[in-house]
Amino acid sequence: MPNFGAPSHIDLSVNDAESSARWYCEVLGLRRVRRADLENRIMIVLLHQATGLVIGLNQHASVPVTTFDDRSVGLDHIGFSVGERADLDSWEAKLTSLNVVHSVPQDTANGAALVFRDPDNIQLEFWWTRRP
Repeated sequence: MPNFGAPSHIDLSVNDAESSARWYCEVLGLRRVRRADLENRIMIVLLHQATGLVIGLNQHASVPVTTFDDRSVGLDHIGFSVGERADLDSWEAKLTSLNVVHSVPQDTANGAALVFRDPDNIQLEFWWTRRP
């Protein structure tokens, strides 16, 4: 079977690409790369410099639903890994300082998670994997 690597990019559908781009840059420290005004959508491309992950924000001209619901078929959430358990506490402090609603870090047998949502209600998570 052929192999594949970590995701190169994630594209999200959003209500307001400019507003979402500001949020992702402020909250996650992403860097804006470019904006494309296409026939049926606006797309803003963001980059996470440390990993090379690209996040595309797409504002479509026609939107069948206006709020993300992770119970619908499709995307449930996106999890970003952190290296240490203490990183979750640092992220919790940052999210609090930016008035981003979030959970407290929840420890499990496999690791710990800190859950929050973007302006379109897309669930995001920081995840630390417990090493045996």
